[in-house]
Amino acid sequence: MSEELTNEEKLSFDILGIMKLLPHRYPFLLVDRITECAPAKYIKGYKNITMNEDLFNGHFPNNPIFPGVLQVEALAQISACTLLVKPEYAGKLVLFAGIDNVRFKRVVRPGDRLDFYVEVTKIKGPFGKTKCVASVDGEVACEAELMCALQ
Repeated sequence: MSEELTNEEKLSFDILGIMKLLPHRYPFLLVDRITECAPAKYIKGYKNITMNEDLFNGHFPNNPIFPGVLQVEALAQISACTLLVKPEYAGKLVLFAGIDNVRFKRVVRPGDRLDFYVEVTKIKGPFGKTKCVASVDGEVACEAELMCALQ
């Protein structure tokens, strides 16, 4: 884990701030709030999972489950945010370059708050690598190592 920052060094963003960082919009913006960010080091945030999301019409009727692929996408979006807050990366587009060691350990349902913790493990040129965890009530739902490319 990264070293702790003082309150003056921590960044946080509401949905409007997130929308300034990411090009994603409804229905594909999957981060509701960033609670703590140390640029290009680590980031914490969350997504509230609500039953009114269209995807639950088909995934699955009478047994709503937030898809694992969208959990990974949410982790990718918040990973991008920890890079995009740095002035040298502002305005860049962050794309997937690789996904390793993905594991799903808990079902995520409407009413859950999906908490994210992402740590940047490497930046080299236009590529970055992050170690990510999504959890609900302190229980790991998804973990992955993501690689991204900045354009």
